[in-house]
Amino acid sequence: MSLENINLAKMAEILAQSSDYRVLRKLIPRDEFAICNGQATRTGILLDVETTGLNTARDEIIELAMVKFTYLPDDRIAAITEVFSAFNEPSIPIPEEITELTGITDEMVSGHRIDPDVVASFVSDAVLVIAHNANLDRKFAERYWPQFERKPWACSATEVEWRKHGFHGSRLGYLLAGVGLFHQAHRAIDDCRALIEILSSDVPKLNRSAFALLLERARRKTIRIWAEQSPFELKDTLKKRGYRWSDGCDGRPRSWHIDVDEASQTAEIEFLRKTIYLRDVDPRIQMMSAMNRFSNRV
Repeated sequence: MSLENINLAKMAEILAQSSDYRVLRKLIPRDEFAICNGQATRTGILLDVETTGLNTARDEIIELAMVKFTYLPDDRIAAITEVFSAFNEPSIPIPEEITELTGITDEMVSGHRIDPDVVASFVSDAVLVIAHNANLDRKFAERYWPQFERKPWACSATEVEWRKHGFHGSRLGYLLAGVGLFHQAHRAIDDCRALIEILSSDVPKLNRSAFALLLERARRKTIRIWAEQSPFELKDTLKKRGYRWSDGCDGRPRSWHIDVDEASQTAEIEFLRKTIYLRDVDPRIQMMSAMNRFSNRV
């Protein structure tokens, strides 16, 4: 380390001790996180896709990035063991707004194809797949590579209550700043490495990693409750309670819906009966777990 860097490090340390400053350090990718000491580990994958758009039935993947890692019985991330990054040429030119957003051009993807056998081999030993937008990434991944249908998934954006734990939001940049880091992302693989740093960090005041919180939530079963044919004038009431709108274009009901824990199912149905429908109803419900949550198969 140069003398200049040593001085900068000392300055950063001094500033960090003051409540008037917050110091962000550039993310330096690493592969080791927790010592195994001979403990058995399990294998997980962080996944990110870049696409030509957000329509999971029509748009195409232009980049796939994956980081394979091991984790310990106490749900601490141990180490990155392998990385995968590849382009895929779509059947149409990449829309200009996608190039502006991702930096990926037609020239970069020209002639590239993602080998499905390589993907299958890479994910074969994984017992968990994590994406920061699993509701989008899982649908794309399953469409291209069916083996992802047989894997449990977790969403690091929605299955950790980031704001409750003092973060400003669930966007990757907010989370990275919350653990004192920043990164200059150029590729999807950079975002995967940023995400593993976030998940390996302890959540303030809990002395538990964000990864442990994510696993705890992902392992629980949830119930999707559909408020079909609910009165239009009560849409704001549903939205305020956390219901989301499905436009029906993907084969699901055209309706508001919410995902709740099993223990909250009875109370949520009672809310619909007393506040929305003003009568006894038996709404459509679906049981979900990490095996089918975020999938088009629900």
